[in-house]
Amino acid sequence: MRLRHAAGAAFGALTLLLTIPASASAAEGQFQYTVTGLDGHPLRVVLEDPPSEQCITLPEVADPSASSPAHSPRNRTDERAIVFSEPDCTGREFVLRPHTGYGTERLELRSVVFVRAE
Repeated sequence: MRLRHAAGAAFGALTLLLTIPASASAAEGQFQYTVTGLDGHPLRVVLEDPPSEQCITLPEVADPSASSPAHSPRNRTDERAIVFSEPDCTGREFVLRPHTGYGTERLELRSVVFVRAE
């Protein structure tokens, strides 16, 4: 009888595991960039554990007609960051390596996607 209960419990646990949706994949760490604040001063923005394999248009600079691009990105995540000069991951692109990748003030960006390093 105990064997039946154990088997039933194991089957139930397995079924539960299969029905729980897998969590979305995320790059672990921080991605930082600088934007010009409303007062004209630089403002450092941080994305903490950003999603992987998804284009992220940076909200502060999403509209090219209303804002200057972000700049000076720092990739402190465990994945490659591909930054783009335009929203929706379009325009010129530049790859920042995991953990230590960075760009200067001359590297302008409006969107980014994180990709696992191979």
